[in-house]
Amino acid sequence: MKHAYVFPGQGAQFVGMGKDLYDQFEIAKTLYNTANEILGFSITDEMFSGTDEGLKQTKITQPAIFLHSVIAAKCLGTEFKPDMVAGHSLGEFSALVATGALTFEDGLQLVYQRAMAMQQACEMQASTMAAILGLDDSKVEEICDSIKSGVVVAANYNCPGQLVISGSIEAVNEACEKLKEAGAKRALLLPVGGAFHSPLMKPAEEQLALAIENTVFQNPSCPIYQNVTAYAVSDANAIKANLLKQLTAPVKWTQSVQAMVLDGATQFTELGPGKVLQGLIKKISPEMVSN
Repeated sequence: MKHAYVFPGQGAQFVGMGKDLYDQFEIAKTLYNTANEILGFSITDEMFSGTDEGLKQTKITQPAIFLHSVIAAKCLGTEFKPDMVAGHSLGEFSALVATGALTFEDGLQLVYQRAMAMQQACEMQASTMAAILGLDDSKVEEICDSIKSGVVVAANYNCPGQLVISGSIEAVNEACEKLKEAGAKRALLLPVGGAFHSPLMKPAEEQLALAIENTVFQNPSCPIYQNVTAYAVSDANAIKANLLKQLTAPVKWTQSVQAMVLDGATQFTELGPGKVLQGLIKKISPEMVSN
């Protein structure tokens, strides 16, 4: 029996997130206060008593979810004994800090730099994402490849029958129409500021490259199933390289969970706000215990 811990990405946030940990655990209070100092503003105010709109800003959302997830792991203390970990997009940074591959301070700084770089890339070109429900992944990929009006690619392989596409607004809209014609149950534009996990994030990737290169990574305490590869990685240098590619490459979440199950995972625990990943895991591998 192997215990896998998973960490959510952007979209899981809610006002009030993490307040229970802050009130209950001294280590949580210390880490949240440290985060306020590192960031130079009170992210705890945004998280605990801010507004939905404020929390939706990428530069707030990403560090907020990261903090909630990492601090939840720290509050488990010696009970946190993962045999393997994975994080969905941003959640990969949480997984790396939780398993000691990155320090808390370095992880938070990288996440904040990533958020700012992504926000700037979004402002450079009008772009969006859409969730496609009820079609085979191969059909979605084929239709995206056929679009010539701009960039559109498969971005998040969330679970069977749920794939998110990403790209320029015109190309995503055209793809949505073609995908509906091909039998998609839904093609739903998402309320996001840009084309995450697509070639349009190249400026953000270049901006983040230097920060990642200059950060010390250690081998994690257990294998991490990274978004880019969807298989177990334990080497610090390989983790670093995959993390850099993550901004422009798709999130292979379905494939990651399947690989973890094949490698012996029998229980999945989600650490962070919400239960989005639990829902996806039940669709990917219905027999799994998830909490």
